[in-house]
Amino acid sequence: MSNVYNHRQMVPSAPLSSRVTELLEGLRAEYDALNQEASNMRLFKDEYEQRINSQISEIQAVQQNLYELERAHHKIRQQYEEEIMRLRRELEARGGPVATPSPFLQQPPQQQPHQVPLPPQHQQQVAMSQPHSASMPHGPGMYSGMPPTSGPHGGPNGSGMPHGQPPMAGEPHPGAYMGPPGQYGPGGAVPVNPHGQPMTPQQQAAGIKDRKPVMTPSQGLPPPSHQQQQQGGLPPMSQGMPGSSQMGNRQTPTQPPRNVAMVPARGVATDNQLADMDLEMVPANMKREGADWFVIYNPKVPRLLNIENLFTLEHNSVVCCVKFSNDGKYLATGCNRVTQIWNVATGANECMLADKTATKDIDLYIRAVCFSPDGKYLVTGAEDKQIRVWDIQKRTIQHVLTGHDQDIYSLDFSPDGSTILSGSGDRTVRLWNLESGKEVCKFTIDDMGPRDAGVTSVAFSPNGKLVAASSLDKMIRLWEVSSGNLLERIDGHKDSVYAVAFSPDGQSLLSGSLDKTLRIWDLGRFGTNGRSSDRVTARSTLVGHKDFVLSVAYSPDGNWFVSGSKDRGVQFWDPRTSQTQCMLQGHKNSVISVALSPTQMYFATGSGDCRARIWSYETLSTPM
Repeated sequence: MSNVYNHRQMVPSAPLSSRVTELLEGLRAEYDALNQEASNMRLFKDEYEQRINSQISEIQAVQQNLYELERAHHKIRQQYEEEIMRLRRELEARGGPVATPSPFLQQPPQQQPHQVPLPPQHQQQVAMSQPHSASMPHGPGMYSGMPPTSGPHGGPNGSGMPHGQPPMAGEPHPGAYMGPPGQYGPGGAVPVNPHGQPMTPQQQAAGIKDRKPVMTPSQGLPPPSHQQQQQGGLPPMSQGMPGSSQMGNRQTPTQPPRNVAMVPARGVATDNQLADMDLEMVPANMKREGADWFVIYNPKVPRLLNIENLFTLEHNSVVCCVKFSNDGKYLATGCNRVTQIWNVATGANECMLADKTATKDIDLYIRAVCFSPDGKYLVTGAEDKQIRVWDIQKRTIQHVLTGHDQDIYSLDFSPDGSTILSGSGDRTVRLWNLESGKEVCKFTIDDMGPRDAGVTSVAFSPNGKLVAASSLDKMIRLWEVSSGNLLERIDGHKDSVYAVAFSPDGQSLLSGSLDKTLRIWDLGRFGTNGRSSDRVTARSTLVGHKDFVLSVAYSPDGNWFVSGSKDRGVQFWDPRTSQTQCMLQGHKNSVISVALSPTQMYFATGSGDCRARIWSYETLSTPM
């Protein structure tokens, strides 16, 4: 009998060592597979690297060939030009026209004006953005043609910036000099025609010569004598002051209503690059040419305007600002140490205003000018932080307004003429009583901490209830005059805002920026007809300039506004369609300031080329 405790001993079905061997073999097989896959990947990698190295070698060979071809082409071109020059000299020797040097031949260096040393940071920035600029004439640094050493709050060594600090956002200073005007245009690097555009090869071969300017009045007029300053009244035109002309009083009729259908535009207008168009390729009915200026009209919209240059007003230095009197009879221009008043009808220089007590051993640029509404006073703002109120008839200073800690960059009068508005690099906007010369209110930009927010432009609203100010911190601010309260901070530009202007109806605000755009802002509840629920909104962003927008202005009827830029161009825009009507080129350097006459269809431009110009614009009876 078997015992319940009797049992067979349990043994594994297979030895333990054979099970371990099985597992190791599985791991080895998996490892071999992964190793094989890695080997294959290495082969693919080596093959791709070999292909890439082969392509790089081919590209380098192509680059070398291109370099050799370019060098050979340049050598052949230079030989060709030398041969043409030899033939021209031979033709000249036989009684032909005078030979003109070829743009491809080596030219002797020209004498340049004295250059103010720049900080190393700014030298590098200017060198990157203006490779052909050799020197820089004296002038205020806020704009082109002016040394940054006296620049604005945003420029090196300018007001509101520590010594040697580079401009905001690493941008080259707006005043980076474009090079002196010469036979081949500013900088002398590229041959240009008399209008400032690059010449075609046919024009270069023909040796087109520069045409003479329309007129060149006032070649460096001296400041008026003390006796002249004390003398009452403006000088009679019969005195034959330099700059006079026999054009007479040209009155242009008020602009009639336009019959072209207007389409409201929202968003960004990006098809307005008239500056890229070749003048030679533009149809005759879409351009207008003068002796040293031209206008290109936008082929995408009906041509509604005709523009003419009336006078070219020469100055001894950069023209920082231009402004018409309220009756439209006079134009004020500001340059180094001197403010000049010109007769709009004749182009004659009526008087020159210079403070005899100002320091004489340094530059003192007049950055802002503004006539009082009654035409009795002219207010000027300068680099010495002072605002001067001139009695025009007596040619004496009525008040000197002090209080700003930095340069004065913008001025405006209230509509009733009782209050002066000023903006400065010290981050303040101030109101002054004209009668007493006392400060009555100060608006301070203190919401951006240490960030530079120097004020670049100020404006009163048409009803005098609001003040707008643009600044280097990319913002526009609105204040209420009666309470002094900050109403709105308008943000949208991508770089410093350099110009601001209210529309004549007070419903919108126009701004120009270093981001190369203009913007139209609907003022909403702050507008003349705004409701309490309306907000400030950007109606349009206008793209068309190729460089910084430095100045803007509305026409008195609100049908147009004008912009001036560092690209040397002036553009007329239609605010209802956000389209540019035309682009004007007539200056050899940045267009720093633009202004439109309040009573006639005239406008003025001031530039870093040491010129101001008076133009007319009139509506065509039949759109083209």
